[in-house]
This record gives sequence, C-alpha cells and structure tokens, in this order.
Amino acid sequence: MDEIVKAALKKWPNVPHCYDWLALDARGDWYLRDGPTQQAGPFPQSKGSRIVHDKLKEFIQRNYDADERGAWFFQNGPQRVYVALEAAPWVLGVQAKEGGGFRIDTHTGREVARVEDTWLDEQGRLFLATDLGLGLVRSLDMAVASDAVEALGWTPQEVTFETLPERYGYQLNPVAPVKAPTQAVPAA
Repeated sequence: MDEIVKAALKKWPNVPHCYDWLALDARGDWYLRDGPTQQAGPFPQSKGSRIVHDKLKEFIQRNYDADERGAWFFQNGPQRVYVALEAAPWVLGVQAKEGGGFRIDTHTGREVARVEDTWLDEQGRLFLATDLGLGLVRSLDMAVASDAVEALGWTPQEVTFETLPERYGYQLNPVAPVKAPTQAVPAA
C-alpha cells in the first residue's frame, strides 16, 4: 500500500466505504461505474467506463487488497472502494519464458510463484488456484496456457463457476455488511 494512502487512513479513519463504483473484468481491465451505469444494471452487463489512464491504473493496482469477508477493494486514500469482479480476484497472464518454462503474472503485475490447482468452468475458462489466490487466465493467453497445461502436467478439473467464490473465499459483488439494529436502553 502506498505511504500516502497509509497517512490518509490515519488522518481520516472513518470515511464511509464505497460500493458499485469500481469493477474488474475478465481481461483485467478496470471500469468506473457512475450512477447511470449502476442504474442500467449490475456488472458486467453494464460495465461503465474503462480506465485507460496508466498512472490511475497503477495506483489502483498498488492499493488492491481483500478484507476479512473476501471482498476485494481499492484503498483510495482514506476511502475503501469495493470492486465488483466479473470472474475472480486475479486475472492472470501466462507467457512462455525464453529458454523454457512459463511466467504467470496477475493483472496488477505480481508474479505467481506456485499453481496449486487448475479448473475449467462450464464456459471453458481456465482458472488457476495459486499462492496469491484464485485467478482467471486471460482469453488472450489461452494458447500459451494450453502449452503450460501440457508441459507442466496440470490436469484441469471441471467446476461450476458459481461454486468458485465460496470455494476460494471471495465475493463477486461486495455489499455493505448489514449492521444489527441497536437496542434502546429502557429509561430508569
């Protein structure tokens, strides 16, 4: 997390969280979802505006994390902006390395050290359970990923997409937790 973000959290610790305004699609692109976009429907049916500004994307990616509920967010200074996910918390790129082997990176630029399980959903999408968590392989990298499946001896298991969030502890569309109503104390 950026130092400026940590300082803002200390200075303004009680800024309300934000929901439905930021999303991550299956290609690893970030989307801003303004009020009219939100009213037009949930993500990904109504995507919003793709973020193309490189410095803004880098800032989001450096400050991307998950809370204890498995809800992913971008810490924007003192405000936590929760992220709607199209498929998984990570979108993975797979590249062949010169001299052999493969490199797997997240959409935020973090390198995956280990692949623990491989899954194919009913749409034919390849998911990798990694040391960083669950990620979807970008469609653009599927040719190289299929080479990795063969070369590394991965055996993708069939899975129903709707079971992945619970299995790997993440939320596709985070919502604010419901607070229990406070009970009035009877007058003495």
